Amino acid sequence: MTLHIVSKAPDLNAALADCLRVAAAGDSILLIEDGVLAAVASSAWHAQLAAREGTIYALDDDVAARGLQSLLGASVTTVDYGAFVDLCCQHPSVQSWF
Repeated sequence: MTLHIVSKAPDLNAALADCLRVAAAGDSILLIEDGVLAAVASSAWHAQLAAREGTIYALDDDVAARGLQSLLGASVTTVDYGAFVDLCCQHPSVQSWF
């Protein structure tokens, strides 16, 4: 079980597309920095995230910094920095995509 951390805007960088290509069923994806743009419910990226098996997280400070709180898809769970650390500790493998 892997935690994939995606930090780049999905429309400007291939990080999320690359992540989705290799992420296994049951892996978790954590969106941080501009990666949180993929969590917007109306985005095509969110539809791809929601369709896969595994949990999708978004860092709440990055969501708030971009004013996206009310726009997130229902399949996205927001986490604070403490939970970010917990997720890294709970997953035996962590892969950063940037």
